[in-house]
Amino acid sequence: MIDKKTLSERDICTKFITPAVEKSGWNRLTQLLEEVSFTDGKIYVRGKLTARGNQKRADYILYYKPNIPIAIIEAKDNKHSVRAGIQQALDYAQILDIPCVFSSNGDGFLFHDRTATDGNIETEIGIDDFPTPEQLWEKYKKYKGITTPTAEKIASQDYYFDGTNRKPRYYQQIAVNRTVEAIANGQNRIILVMATGTGKTYTAFQIIHRLWKSGAKKRILFLADRNALIDQTRRGDFKHFKDKMTVVKHRQIDKSYEIYLALYQGLSGTDEDANVYKQFSPNFFDLIVIDECHRGSAKEDSSWREILSYFKNATHIGLTATPKETKETSNTEYFGDPVYTYSLKQGIDDGFLAPYRVVRIGLNVDAEGWRPDQGKTDKDGNEVDDRVYNRKDFDRNLVIEERTELVAKKLTEFLKGYDRFAKTIVFCVDIDHAERMRTALAKQNADLVAENYKYVMQITGDNDEGKRELDNFINPEEKYPVIATTSELMTTGVDAQTCKVIVLDANINSMTKFKQIIGRGTRINEEYGKLYFTILDFRNATDLFADKDFDGDPIRVKPVSQDEDLSLVVIEEEENSVTVLDEATGEEIVFEKAKIRYPDGSSLNGNWTARDPEAKREKIYVNGVDVSVLVSREMYFDQHGKPITTSLKDHTKEIIKENFASFDDFLNKWNTTERKEAIIAELQEQGVMVEALYDAVNKEVDLFDLICHVAFDQPPLTRQERANNVKKRNYFTKYGDQAKKVLEALLDKYADEGITNIESIEVLRVNPFDEFGSPLEIINEFGSKEKYLQAVKELEIELYKTA
Repeated sequence: MIDKKTLSERDICTKFITPAVEKSGWNRLTQLLEEVSFTDGKIYVRGKLTARGNQKRADYILYYKPNIPIAIIEAKDNKHSVRAGIQQALDYAQILDIPCVFSSNGDGFLFHDRTATDGNIETEIGIDDFPTPEQLWEKYKKYKGITTPTAEKIASQDYYFDGTNRKPRYYQQIAVNRTVEAIANGQNRIILVMATGTGKTYTAFQIIHRLWKSGAKKRILFLADRNALIDQTRRGDFKHFKDKMTVVKHRQIDKSYEIYLALYQGLSGTDEDANVYKQFSPNFFDLIVIDECHRGSAKEDSSWREILSYFKNATHIGLTATPKETKETSNTEYFGDPVYTYSLKQGIDDGFLAPYRVVRIGLNVDAEGWRPDQGKTDKDGNEVDDRVYNRKDFDRNLVIEERTELVAKKLTEFLKGYDRFAKTIVFCVDIDHAERMRTALAKQNADLVAENYKYVMQITGDNDEGKRELDNFINPEEKYPVIATTSELMTTGVDAQTCKVIVLDANINSMTKFKQIIGRGTRINEEYGKLYFTILDFRNATDLFADKDFDGDPIRVKPVSQDEDLSLVVIEEEENSVTVLDEATGEEIVFEKAKIRYPDGSSLNGNWTARDPEAKREKIYVNGVDVSVLVSREMYFDQHGKPITTSLKDHTKEIIKENFASFDDFLNKWNTTERKEAIIAELQEQGVMVEALYDAVNKEVDLFDLICHVAFDQPPLTRQERANNVKKRNYFTKYGDQAKKVLEALLDKYADEGITNIESIEVLRVNPFDEFGSPLEIINEFGSKEKYLQAVKELEIELYKTA
């Protein structure tokens, strides 16, 4: 008879839980997955080094069909009760959108039924009474509101598998399932909100494929607003549609296909003849998927919305990272509330998106403003108007050459200390600014530009040479271009997997535009060493990280009432011009004597006309201005992704004191933990920035002293001081000569590199230990591996004895 109490958790799974589930009819190969890691583990940045946090891992996930999860089981060893794992299982079930939740210790199961309405939400069942797949599928259908055979057929349609190991991530799976199930239940307007870099196109492909294969949707239109997005989609995930798919080009329509990819602009136009979409009958398409739907299709009076109105009987699915909710534009008014949202913060926490470092560089003229000296003339000899120019003016209507040069110089200095071939996007105010920034960067990097002039390229809408290099910039295998200067062209739809640096030298007033720009850096590419990215902010644009809307739900502010004229948001008014924000594109537009309507309905006086959009804005160009860096500092963010407003030390103290009630409590944990690295990882996961603290306190101190000093006001000792204290106590006399030399070398290693490096036996393979013999020979000097590890443990206790 096996004593269950002596078995490990894994043994309990193998001997009791798995057989019980299989006995109830679950197929071990296709329906029963064990030890399922569903996140990658958050990436922590330590200086130039990175480390992965823990993955979220479920002991069992049960699938009715592949990628349709319906139950989760959390296992514990038999020393725990049958209920012990239920809270963790419920947490995972909520994340994974799973209705049936089980906990087990091998004696039986506690079943938590998230569909229960009769009070029997939790029941204990015997080890031999686990529910069948069909029983739990009925629970799932109830949970999802699937009530008809037709809806069930659509909801249970298989995913597409391409023969490789590729499968949807958990959030893509939820997005696909919720969308398909919503359509199965008759919903015809759907929006999915997924952060940039989380695979919206792959998600769209799986949705379309399942609806198409089930016969629910026979003819499908995928709409985008840029050729690059259409080409990316056709060559990428959608390639599996093969000869069933076509791209609408040159306004030519062939009605023999089932899947159509098209540009909005390619289907619509300014006159009746140009509206190519009308060659289709209004009922031709069953399904329309609108990529980046926060752009034109969100606006009621756009020509893009006309296409959707024409095909109003089709189901419409909107995809976006940044839903538009402003006075003029609304996604939720058209599509309804999102069926699923996967945010940038979630993506970073799960380890699917790259985290960011932010370095803020404040220039004197930006912070203090610039007022020209009396009689100051511009480069053409014209006297400059006497007023104070500020950050909003620079590069939009006043250009200070020295400012551009200093931005280029600071970026170059950063890259020289980081990686001169790190792909970098510099976001500028406009095309003129991007052009001048390219010149300034070429001057600062003359050595690399001499090797290849494509080291820095202007990639803007009006520059054909630059646009031709866009594919090379985003291709990880292409070395050049390295630095791209741009204004609007690269804010969205650019899949720059290896972009490691984003430079903000533009005034960004639109949260939508800000999110899109940040999204250029969030993709991870481990093969090319892209695990995080750095934002160099010259315009305080990263203040938007602190905005509650940055990672929150979009707020509906448009009053749904009487018909009203389109109104642009006025952001600056001067004597003869008004600057407005076009929130559809995030672009600032200057109107001269234009009739602008304020958001509240009131308007400016006078008979106004809009400036010719093709005409270049008149700018003042000046030089001979003293421009310098006032402050350069790294911004830090807490574990929730929000900027830390208190001091780094106070923030750390708060976190540590939440974990350890007193200094003695911390000391006990430190001395009893086998590997100190575990404490470091635990604190980092809760938001302690260890590397930043070292910079703020002293790089020569131990992590132990760092924490004691910051949280408990203990005077810190350096590692060398701690090592010297051990040597003074003649602690090594109880060991033989060779063992003594090894311990002294470990002590020196600690003084140089810290505690974590002496805890691993691998340290015995490097200098100077290799001079004492092989690791096995060194361990034998202590009598055994256990005695060697005990000696290291005692050495650690001696190191911290003075605390």
